[in-house]
Amino acid sequence: MKKISAWLVIIGLVAVLAACGGNSEGDSGADENNGSSDSGSESSASLYDQIMEEGVITVGTEGTYAPFTFHNDEGELTGYDVEIIREVADRMGVDVEFEETQWDSMFAGLNAERFDVIANQVGIDEERKQNYDFSNPYTYSSAVVVVPKDNNSITSFEDLEGKQSAQSLTSNFGEIAEENGAELVSVEGLAQSIELIKQGRADVTVNDKLAVLDYINQQGDESIKIAAEQGDASESAFAFNKGNEELVEAVNEQLEAMREDGTLAEISKEWFGEDVSSQ
Repeated sequence: MKKISAWLVIIGLVAVLAACGGNSEGDSGADENNGSSDSGSESSASLYDQIMEEGVITVGTEGTYAPFTFHNDEGELTGYDVEIIREVADRMGVDVEFEETQWDSMFAGLNAERFDVIANQVGIDEERKQNYDFSNPYTYSSAVVVVPKDNNSITSFEDLEGKQSAQSLTSNFGEIAEENGAELVSVEGLAQSIELIKQGRADVTVNDKLAVLDYINQQGDESIKIAAEQGDASESAFAFNKGNEELVEAVNEQLEAMREDGTLAEISKEWFGEDVSSQ
C-alpha cells in the first residue's frame, strides 16, 4: 500500500508540473500572440487610418510656384493647389502639415514617405500612372492663342499661318506655333511675349492657358484676349504612392463634393478669373 501511495504522489506531482508547464507556455503564447496581433494591426493599418487617427495629412509642395503654391507678402503659404488641399483636409476633419520640397526631389520624398500626398500641379501621364496613383483631376489646361483685344481675324490655330508668334524657343508652345505655320519671334517668357504683342512687334503668342489667365488676373490687363484653345486638355491632380486606395477614395469624395457645391469653381475663379477645375 505504501508503494502504491508513493506512486500516486509521484504521478500527482508530474501532473501538477505538466499543468504548470502548459499554463506557462500558454501565457507565453498569449503574450506572443498579443504582441504579434498588435504589431500586425499597426502594420496592416492603412495610410488613411493612420491619417485619421493622428488627425494630420502631410503634403509635399514646392512653395515657390505661383499661383499654385507660394508664399504671399505676409510669408504665408498659399496658392490654388494649397487652398484646394486645405479644403479637402478640412472636410476630412484633419489638419494639413506642408513639407516644402524642390520639384526635382518631390517624388523621391513621396517614395520615402516623407509626406502622404503631393499637391503641386502634378500632370497625369501614362509613365507616372505606372508608379503612382492620382486623385480625380482638379485642373484642366491646354495651349491657347493670345492676341490683342481688338483682333478678330485670328480665331483658330490654323490662323497662325504666316503670323509672327512671340515664343520662348525652348518651349513646346513654340513648337505648336511653328507646326501651325507661324514665324517665331524669340522672347524670354510670357510677359515679354505679351509686351511684343501690345507693341505690334508680334501678332500672337501661344502659351499655357493657366499661365495666361494668371497673368491677366494679376495684371488686370484687358488689352489682350484668348482667341483659340486646343481641344486636348492636360490634367493635374494630387499624387499618391500606390497601395493607398482608401486615402485616394477619401480625397476624391471631398473633391467631388467641392465640385458639386461650387467650391472648386470658386477657388479656381479666385486664382484665375474663371473655372479651370472642369473641362
